Amino acid sequence: MEIAALAAFLAPFLPYLVKAGETFADNAATALGENAWGFAQKLWGRLRPRVEEKEAAKEAAEDVAAAPDDDRAKAALELQLEKLLSGDPALAAELKALWDEGVAAKIVSASGDRSIAVGGNASGIFITGDDAQVTR
Repeated sequence: MEIAALAAFLAPFLPYLVKAGETFADNAATALGENAWGFAQKLWGRLRPRVEEKEAAKEAAEDVAAAPDDDRAKAALELQLEKLLSGDPALAAELKALWDEGVAAKIVSASGDRSIAVGGNASGIFITGDDAQVTR
């Protein structure tokens, strides 16, 4: 599991996850999909206690919750998650197992630089490499 993928997956859910309440959960499930919402809740349920223990990680999560599309905020969260998980191999292993379940259930998919995930049909040319050239 790439930590960047974890941070990117959680980003759109964090506005809902950091706020408690049934209304927020209903809105998240509607806006982001029931399966993905349930999966995000599982991941965050395991991460949240550790995130809240560390002020920098908590602030990074709150920043992403306030601006889920902000790449700088997501990068800060990614760094904080990396630090947390490197200090807790058991939690890292548990999250990897959860992530693998999400991949198997097709809740999460390709991530990272130059990855492509298609949920349905796709056609055309997809270029993921540096300095790639396509001629027809």
